[in-house]
Amino acid sequence: MPVKIITTADAVIEVEVHGDGDPVVLLPSLGRGCADFALLTRSLCEGGFCCLGVNPRQIGNSQGSLSEITLRDLAADVAAVITSLDAGPVHVIGHAFGNRVARCLSTDRPDLVRRLVLLAAGGRFPPETEAGDAMLRVLSESLTLLERMTLIQKALFADGSNAQAWSDGWWPQTGLAQITIAKATVAEQWWAGGDASMLVIQGLADRLAPPANGRSLNDEFPHRTRLVELANAGHAMLPEQPVAIADTVLAYLGDNSVDDG
Repeated sequence: MPVKIITTADAVIEVEVHGDGDPVVLLPSLGRGCADFALLTRSLCEGGFCCLGVNPRQIGNSQGSLSEITLRDLAADVAAVITSLDAGPVHVIGHAFGNRVARCLSTDRPDLVRRLVLLAAGGRFPPETEAGDAMLRVLSESLTLLERMTLIQKALFADGSNAQAWSDGWWPQTGLAQITIAKATVAEQWWAGGDASMLVIQGLADRLAPPANGRSLNDEFPHRTRLVELANAGHAMLPEQPVAIADTVLAYLGDNSVDDG
């Protein structure tokens, strides 16, 4: 697996590169890295795309301060990656926290974004209280494995799903910092995702980014939003419904009737 290390003005960003073809940038969820996209990356590469998995600051080998910054600074890191690799304009897939960064990028640098794919898109309708509390506890480093898995199941996975796929791969201190970063960024600055066309994939069992978020985007921007709701999918979604997500994303990116940004 080729790895690129991109030095920006404020950070050093690790990028995993897979495949050849039209570039797709993948931005991971809160406190997690681009390895979460492994199954989707395989499907995209088989479909003729080049996947650029971006590890945010202080995940993997990426470096950079997480203090006194906003989502727009993290989006600027991604913009620097795209321009450094001479890859733009690109499709951008953002999962959960990563979808906020993706929408910031599309807002601030529309020249670099063709289409957005938003997985578990939150930001307007808040998490269920119990799930939000469980998510904060997941990021505690003083848990036993059993305690952590119980909380992961409660916060991130649909009832009946196997949460084992997310038993590891966590960067707790980074996740806590990312929560602060998200709170420091006014949602109105990124909610619309610029003017890009958007595929929004929402889990009907998502307790952290309730389905009302995706429906709101679809209602507000009906001419450039395609909403797909998945049963038996929570906030984690990628390991829960890998085939449905891959099929939906590939169909969307291959649809010539969609207007590129």
